[in-house]
Amino acid sequence: MTAQAREEARPATISRVAELAGVSRATVSRVMNGSSTVAPELSERVRAAAATLNYQPSVLARSLAVGRTSTIALVVPDLANPMFQDVLRSLSHAAATRGHRLLVADSEENVAEEGLIAVEARRRCDGLVLCAPRMPDEELAALAPQLAPFVLVNRDTAGLSVPSVNVDYAAGMRDLVSHLLGLGHRRFAYLAGPPTSSSNQLRLSTLRGFAAAGKLELAELDCGATFSDGHAVAGRLIDGVCTAVIAYNDLVAFGALSGLHELGVSVPHQISIAGFDDIPFARYTTPPLTTASVPPSEIGQEAWQRLWSLLGGEPAAPDIQFRPRLVVRGSTGPAA
Repeated sequence: MTAQAREEARPATISRVAELAGVSRATVSRVMNGSSTVAPELSERVRAAAATLNYQPSVLARSLAVGRTSTIALVVPDLANPMFQDVLRSLSHAAATRGHRLLVADSEENVAEEGLIAVEARRRCDGLVLCAPRMPDEELAALAPQLAPFVLVNRDTAGLSVPSVNVDYAAGMRDLVSHLLGLGHRRFAYLAGPPTSSSNQLRLSTLRGFAAAGKLELAELDCGATFSDGHAVAGRLIDGVCTAVIAYNDLVAFGALSGLHELGVSVPHQISIAGFDDIPFARYTTPPLTTASVPPSEIGQEAWQRLWSLLGGEPAAPDIQFRPRLVVRGSTGPAA
């Protein structure tokens, strides 16, 4: 191999770029990191040398040098839920506009592991979005210093000074109940979500308020957050238990719809069913699902805006709460 061939075969390093450009390695590093303190003529020489050698700076080395990874993390309790997928997509697109990538972690509704997963994710990135965490308030408060900077989504913890983006689940539930009461329904069943979900507790306490006021009879059925959970409980909704069902989310409502169809129960002629979230499939069920629509795209964007402010050392915008929008479709009708 000739000397020229050996030279060309050498790996492109910061030292070779510095040698070719006639500058120090520190100058090359500052140019590659986008520093404005290097004279334009020197910057041009460095970039020309890097192009000649086809030099690509190490992302890891750059991260270590500047103390930033340009990565944020999102921790969700159930990535199979399309609602969380839509938040993820929106957050990822918003972060990309600022050159940030997204690391995703799924706690799989495991409360015991959720805190460990969140801390580990935070160690690998610059900031964190914690979506609908299931851990108790005291555990979340204890972990907060290790997670900062972070933003909470679908969780409002009293006494914890962390930016949050929330949904007014109580208002959404009131709209669903008022719609069904207007159709003549008085016997309701609620297919409850995970007991550790704060949004489930908000839904449930709103329904209990209506029941305590004598406006409806309420049957609370332990269920879950998935299609199979809703399907499994369908048999408990017949024999006069209720005329109207409100499910924790749309996936549970889909499962209940499927189970009732298999049992020969007509929806909405015998039982009306409503969900929550308005995920993309809700309008395509048979019949189409009445639900409370939540805007996941806006949630992801607002979470990013607050995290971006924190990353820049600026105060985040005030907390925001979205009000669900009632969407009436074919799965609800007059009480039998």
